[in-house]
Amino acid sequence: MKKIREYCEKELGFKKYTDGFLDDLSRLLKSKRNGKSTDLIWLKKETKDLCRLLKEEGYETEEKKALIHELLGGYLKKEADAVVFETHPLKMISMKEEIQNQYCLVDIMHRHFNGFEALEAGDYGCHIRYGRPERTVKVEEVLAEYFHTEAAALVRGGGTGAIRAMCYASLKPGNRVLIHDAPLYKTTQITLEAMNVQIVKTDFNDFRNIEKELRNNIDVLYIQRVRQKLSDNYDEIRIIERVRKIDPEITILTDENYAVNKVEKTGAAAGADMSAFSTFKLLGVPGIGLVIGTKKMIDIVHEQNYSGGGQVQGPEAMETLRSLVENPVLLGVQSLSVDEIVKRLNQKEVSHVEKALKANIEERIILVKLDLPIAREVIECAIAYGALPHPVGSESRYEVQALFYRIAKVMIDENPVLSRYVIRINPMRSGPDTVIRILKDSIEDVMKKKQ
Repeated sequence: MKKIREYCEKELGFKKYTDGFLDDLSRLLKSKRNGKSTDLIWLKKETKDLCRLLKEEGYETEEKKALIHELLGGYLKKEADAVVFETHPLKMISMKEEIQNQYCLVDIMHRHFNGFEALEAGDYGCHIRYGRPERTVKVEEVLAEYFHTEAAALVRGGGTGAIRAMCYASLKPGNRVLIHDAPLYKTTQITLEAMNVQIVKTDFNDFRNIEKELRNNIDVLYIQRVRQKLSDNYDEIRIIERVRKIDPEITILTDENYAVNKVEKTGAAAGADMSAFSTFKLLGVPGIGLVIGTKKMIDIVHEQNYSGGGQVQGPEAMETLRSLVENPVLLGVQSLSVDEIVKRLNQKEVSHVEKALKANIEERIILVKLDLPIAREVIECAIAYGALPHPVGSESRYEVQALFYRIAKVMIDENPVLSRYVIRINPMRSGPDTVIRILKDSIEDVMKKKQ
């Protein structure tokens, strides 16, 4: 059953129970037991594919299709339950602190713009003094002060563009770059590979691993703030502080996407050379990112972004700044909604919800584990009730209604089987009642199809 084994491991995500499933499947195929044919609602494609492969190997499956489906479902559940379904969310700041962030940003704006300037859109083109719009320069000064860093650079390309600008300014071919041992975000991986650096991976959850690698001529420490795996629990700020004591000269870069205005401070504010993130994720205009850090490093970002076509124009900079004012309080409201939804789901308010967790795997989300492999079907049904079918920013100005979506790609890569049991929900601007109603109605719709 070589092809069956490959299918179970590559397509179904079996890791622990492949042998047990194949043994029971062999016994089932050899037995005289038959199962009454039934319309399959979940695992329909998987059962069909499995029966096709078995038929290619000479087995008759038509009369055993329902039994094969039942066996497959049982073993998939065992695989899903073998995954430690726990998270270690980032420590979110309180609603009171989010309000204070808004006040702080607006106060800084008062000190940088007079009343007339505050009502102006801003200029275009490469100012003779700065090489970029003068209004963009002033907005960058406001943002640097707000994020407690020496300097800031608005760049094109959103979060990916900001990460690339940060890497271009600090990395050289052949540099040894230390990263967490987890699947890299795709565009970050492409950037590092294109720069021909040596990627060194170690488990950041145990600082002793970082200490060990720092003895091996590491040039750059690169940290992604939000979680990449369910088991991640490292503290970025603590890592920066401890590494600085060991090697004050090492270059430290951080990816702050999905964490800004949710946590107390960025990596750059804690001693990293630079941090990068998307302002589109903070309600800003599409395609704009921000790099913050030391003046020395940010000056290099500006020098490399010489072309006029690469500049963020004054009106774009002002729109980004004005949008950012709205972001902290909205994130505070969203965080309260997440907390309430998780609490109510774990009180068994919705049938077939086995467990709900708060998580920071990409954005601040709820991971909902179901007791049946119907996650994909529930997500499809939720769209009809107004749930967004895919992210945009994520958490951009365009995403108002709740998002019901597959779990993050990095999470699927680590534990593929969870894609059939776990739903990723971001309430966006929705309240708990709305999210719970959509989830309940969607699950009920799926179960009615079974009946």
